[in-house]
Amino acid sequence: MQRPVSIPRPLVRVNQWTILLSTIATWIFHQPLILLIPLIANLLGLFFNFNPLMKFARLFLKKKLSEYIPEDVIQQKFNSCIAISCLVLGFIGFELEKPAMGYIFTIMVAIASGIAILGFCIGCFIFFQLNQFRYKLKKATHS
Repeated sequence: MQRPVSIPRPLVRVNQWTILLSTIATWIFHQPLILLIPLIANLLGLFFNFNPLMKFARLFLKKKLSEYIPEDVIQQKFNSCIAISCLVLGFIGFELEKPAMGYIFTIMVAIASGIAILGFCIGCFIFFQLNQFRYKLKKATHS
């Protein structure tokens, strides 16, 4: 199976909205199991290149996939790793009756997804800074 090089932005937005709304629903209903929706979807996307939320949302796109603004797959997988980490740690916190831990990590992922929906990707910024750091480190070791 060939991996795509980009993901249409509307599909990325569906994932971001799912993370945001799932965390809010978790807080409102005090049901950490709701976090499993974006968590499982992102794990499947990360390991099997199959995010069921994006697959379903794809049915509602009106244009060809190539006509949408593309989002880089590698960057999205990096962002997904951050989201997965926060969702897992939030879920564990709530399940172990450590609500502070649960709220800290779900608030972080909710803020990140909310800001991404508004147009600034925190994960992308971290990814860029990490690559800059690697480049400078590599350059310094070859000098």
